[in-house]
Amino acid sequence: MKIRELRQKSNKELKESLANLKDKLRELRFNLAGGKVKNIKEIHQTKKTIARILTLLKEDGKERKSPDRGRGPDRGREKHK
Repeated sequence: MKIRELRQKSNKELKESLANLKDKLRELRFNLAGGKVKNIKEIHQTKKTIARILTLLKEDGKERKSPDRGRGPDRGREKHK
């Protein structure tokens, strides 16, 4: 699935797709161990799509947080002279 298509989905749809793809990947790995998988490329494509979805979900999460949260480059460190 292309990133363009994924960006049009809501977070709920992305999470559902993520769960389905993780199940699919588990089945593919199981079948690979049993010698039933003929298209190894499908495993690679599924892993990439999962990574794309996780990236989009993470981006959405960062947009909602305030920018001053967390440690900045100088926060929490003592300056040594």
